[in-house]
Amino acid sequence: MTEMNKEKSKNEAAVELETLRHSTAHLLAHAVLDLFPGTQAGIGPAVENGFYYDFLRDEPFSSDDLAAIEARMREIAAADAPIVREMLPKAEAIRLFESRGQTLKVELVREKGGDVVSVYRQDGFADFCLGPHLGSTGLIRYFKLLSVSGAYWKGDEKGVQLQRIYGTAFPTAKDLEEYLHLLEEAKKRDHRRLGAELDLFGTAEDLGSGLILWYPKGARIRAIIEQYWRNRHWDGGYEVLYTPHIGREILWQTSGHLGFYKDSMYAPMDIDGQNYYLKPMNCPFHIQIYKSRMWSYRDLPLRWAELGTVYRYERSGVLHGLLRVRGFTQDDAHIFCTPDQIEDEILRVLDFSLSILADFGFTDNKIELSVRDPKNTDKYCGADEHWVQAEASLVKALETRGLPYERMEGEAVFYGPKIDIKVKDALGRYWQCTTIQFDFNMSERFDMSYIGEDGKEHRPYMVHRALMGSLERFFGVLIEHYNGNFPLWLAPVQIQVIPIAERHDDYARSLVEKIKARGLRASADLRREKLGYKIREAEKQKVPLILVAGDKEAAAGTASLRVHGQGDKGTVDLDEFLTKVKSLDDRRSLTIEY
Repeated sequence: MTEMNKEKSKNEAAVELETLRHSTAHLLAHAVLDLFPGTQAGIGPAVENGFYYDFLRDEPFSSDDLAAIEARMREIAAADAPIVREMLPKAEAIRLFESRGQTLKVELVREKGGDVVSVYRQDGFADFCLGPHLGSTGLIRYFKLLSVSGAYWKGDEKGVQLQRIYGTAFPTAKDLEEYLHLLEEAKKRDHRRLGAELDLFGTAEDLGSGLILWYPKGARIRAIIEQYWRNRHWDGGYEVLYTPHIGREILWQTSGHLGFYKDSMYAPMDIDGQNYYLKPMNCPFHIQIYKSRMWSYRDLPLRWAELGTVYRYERSGVLHGLLRVRGFTQDDAHIFCTPDQIEDEILRVLDFSLSILADFGFTDNKIELSVRDPKNTDKYCGADEHWVQAEASLVKALETRGLPYERMEGEAVFYGPKIDIKVKDALGRYWQCTTIQFDFNMSERFDMSYIGEDGKEHRPYMVHRALMGSLERFFGVLIEHYNGNFPLWLAPVQIQVIPIAERHDDYARSLVEKIKARGLRASADLRREKLGYKIREAEKQKVPLILVAGDKEAAAGTASLRVHGQGDKGTVDLDEFLTKVKSLDDRRSLTIEY
């Protein structure tokens, strides 16, 4: 099968799965209205891993209700009722839903319906929908309701509070069983649960939603990541910057953020009669450093990086542990270069990004090229020819490295197209991390220039780039990918020393000092607890290496080694052991082979 035919087959399968899930969402609404008269149905689309439907009802849905709804869905499916599309005059469709007390549907028909409205019917149930749908309810066989949560009508937090029932559906029982197993594994790896168990991070009601507190062990891992990041950037030809957390209103007016991004920014602060905003981006600050002097073409490219904390408004309903927060630190960088340098710089960033992701164990990636929506160009800045050139530069970099990518129309940011790299985790899930964004807009807005070889002023090109995305999100992905079993080079405590009895405490302390002298992280458990208990605690905390010391070990200057997940490895010579561990640490090994 040719690549074109494979892509066509893949797209057709995706459409069929979406149709199945959309039809199952209608089946859900049908069952709810049967079981709970007076409930109003909102909307029910197919989504990435299933479907949902929103309902307006005074009483909350319970777990028992979900079981009853699912049972009723199976009854309707077993009846194999035909699913029929009707095209009704708008007024007739309004009368239909008014007669059933479905005021939310009436509102949707009034707002979105044309002169003729598409309505789908199945065994007495009717829904305003464009479709498509399956031919009958009997074709819906393998599904499961998963959860219920809150939602707002039309996504407006000031609007009506609804209840959203989530579910999933697949074409085969095997597919459904595999997905439900994946969900169970994902629950076990949930970074919020592991973050609490391993004492890595937390939140506080008095602090506010979406704001993260890094506890000592989590902060230690963050510091390791940050230092690694700085060293790689210095070695890669970058300089590291620091910039403030707030800036005057004029900065955000010039950048265009107040025009294009204001809904995601926090309200201004009045300082000495002027408005200041918490920064949602670092780029305008880096531009101010660029504008602090005149540059020559000989100075370019400039590669400036910052671990910059930014603040963006996110609705409370979408906040999710470390993965969706309101304050986060981007591993940000901006590259200022000449037009003839842009292709090499994008290629350089692409290679750099993939290399860093690989050091954390992410080598199976999916790449997306986000470009303008050709039908709605008004929401983007810049001339058409600039967009064409920018997209061509990104495409050339991807094709030069032979990297497959998916073109995503309408997903570009307002100032330019971008490359997104999504990493695949241990459960096969993809997470958005790296973004490489072309920007020809900021140079114009901030009147940036450099002196070219011809002695005249020219506009520099600009590339925005984040590799991990944000430290918070990346850390959450790492927790779930490794199930809290961090590689040795990232573990907050690499070696736990456990004395068998109190008389062995001094020897345990000496081992810790010897380990630390080799540049490794260690601690001793000197609590008056039984040996088995302390070993279990170290295993629960997922410490990679455990050294147990008693009379025999203290006399010989050795220790008994346990490797997390592998068990007892016997007695080791300390110098040989530490030499091997230091080598693993220096090489950032992702596994421990002993």
